[in-house]
Order: sequence, then C-alpha cells, then structure tokens
Amino acid sequence: MKILVIGESCRDIYQYGDCVRLCPEAPVPVFQSNRTHRENGGMAMNVYNNMHGLSESTIDIATNKNWTDTTKTRYVDFRTNSIVVRIDIKDKILKRCNLNEINFDEYSAIVVSDYNKGFLTEEDIEKISNKHPVTFLDTKKILGSWCKNIKFIKINEFEYERTKHMLNDQLLNKMIITLGPGGAKFNEKIYSVPEVEIKDTSGAGDTFIAALVTKYVETEDIDESIKFANACATKVVQKKGVSTA
Repeated sequence: MKILVIGESCRDIYQYGDCVRLCPEAPVPVFQSNRTHRENGGMAMNVYNNMHGLSESTIDIATNKNWTDTTKTRYVDFRTNSIVVRIDIKDKILKRCNLNEINFDEYSAIVVSDYNKGFLTEEDIEKISNKHPVTFLDTKKILGSWCKNIKFIKINEFEYERTKHMLNDQLLNKMIITLGPGGAKFNEKIYSVPEVEIKDTSGAGDTFIAALVTKYVETEDIDESIKFANACATKVVQKKGVSTA
C-alpha cells in the first residue's frame, strides 16, 4: 500500500539555553545559547516522518521545493522548557503545488497537511478530495463547502472554535476534534487519554494525524484509529521538542 502526504514543510530548529537575568535595556530575558541544538523536518515533513515510523506502507510526500530554507527556530529555556521566542524565515508565501504532477490512483489514502502558507488553495484541496475517496484533512484554513468530500477532518479545539460558524451537519460528521489532555472527540464520543507529564505539545497534531491515517489504512476502523492516534500523541508530548512516534 502507498500513502501520500501533501502540504508545506519547513525545518524545525530548537536552540536550548539558559535565561538567568533580564536585559538592562528592556524588560526581556537574556538568552544564552549554551546548550543543545536540534533540528528536524516540520509541518507536513513531520507528518511524513511520523508515518515512516508507524507504517509498513510506502509513504510519499508532495511538498514545497527547497523546504529546508523555510525555518522555525525556537529559543528554549532548558530548565523550564519555555519558548523565549520563535523566529520564522521564508514561510509567508510558498509556491503553489502542481497537482497535475500527481497520480492519485497509486495511493490507498491521501493526507492533506495544510498550514495555509500558499502551497494549497481551497480549490486545490477540493480537487484532491474529488480525485481520491480516502482523503484526510488537517488544515489551518476556515472550513467550508470546499471540504465536503473529505473523508475525515482532524481539527483542534482552537481551530474548531474559529471555524464552527461555517459548519453544517455534513462537515461535523467528518470531524475529529483533538482536545489536548482531554483526548479527542468524534460524533459526540470522547476518546480519553491517561494523565501524563506534558513537556512539549509541538508537533503532537502531526503525530495524531499520521497515526490516525496509518491505522485507518490498515483496519478501515475509525474508532480504533482514533484510539491509536491518541496513544501515539500521548507519547510524543512527554518528550522535549518535536518528536516522532
């Protein structure tokens, strides 16, 4: 089996250090970059990397060229794991994806990991869902009729509150809402998770959608897929930085 991830990617960079005093010129912490530095693929590339770790299927990705030039650098206080500042480079407008280059018939499922940076338009996502019946969507866009043919939509609580005025019963029946430490919700059913020490939620949504699709392709059981996705996301939030399941 083959699965395709479509979406924009970046490099996630974590620079750890110490904040021990305030700057004398302004009320901001002085950050000393004297500890570990780590990098990994972010956004759609993080979904792709998670799926590689979880699935025996062949995983392909359609993403922005030169994606390593787009960076999100987080400067993190090592002791508290608090982000002092995040600096984003070259992420405003990305060149649009050429869907005509993709043979959708090759794939068992499509994962649209859309961070709303210009790589995919609403029309593109609608076209993808019309071309493949098993399309999963995780998007930062306000939802609308353009996603009516999506199989399942993964969305977090904040995104749900932002877009709920656009939802009808057709869309609500497709929607899997992640609730952070509360687990997830689908068709009024709550899928709870155990209480754990949360060190970093960065990338947890990517892990959730990757695990959800991986299990669904294997079983075609959305109930079991949500449980598996919860379990994988619970593991990664107990680690520092963006981690893969």
